[in-house]
Amino acid sequence: MLVMALISLVSCKNAGYITPPPSLGSTLNTKAAEIQPNFSYDGHYLVFSSDRQRTRSVFLFDTKKRRLLPLPGLNFPSSMQSQPSISADGRYIVYVSEQLGRPQIFIYDRTAQKSKNISKNILGQVRNPTISGNGKLIAFESNRSGQWNIEIYDRGLGTRLSLPIDRNDP
Repeated sequence: MLVMALISLVSCKNAGYITPPPSLGSTLNTKAAEIQPNFSYDGHYLVFSSDRQRTRSVFLFDTKKRRLLPLPGLNFPSSMQSQPSISADGRYIVYVSEQLGRPQIFIYDRTAQKSKNISKNILGQVRNPTISGNGKLIAFESNRSGQWNIEIYDRGLGTRLSLPIDRNDP
């Protein structure tokens, strides 16, 4: 009975996992801390934080091509980026950037390759951003009233929506 239990444990140890092995370079896992993962709607993209560049940065992994994608204009050497969340189609990433010891919420547009600070007028701390699937609404925690509350930021009527697309990859 014990032998059967051990065989059962060993045989299902890796069942269902598609995680690439840790390595150097442009893959999912390295010897650094890889934390705070969030998937796009269809699982095509995985955004996460990592200490692999000697400071906390945000990375985007393409699960179909099994490689990291560039995020020009998002990570800065003199600050820490963390707590990322991604829109349905992977166009928008919200994250916390800590510059000069003060965390701020930013939204990054992968098409425009630009970030925008959406919490610069909030006095107090901010954390844990999340973005709606269509990219129009962003929620995060703020303690500007002396206790932690939820803030909702509406990007407005002119926002290009981020909608899931039907990918019929061969």
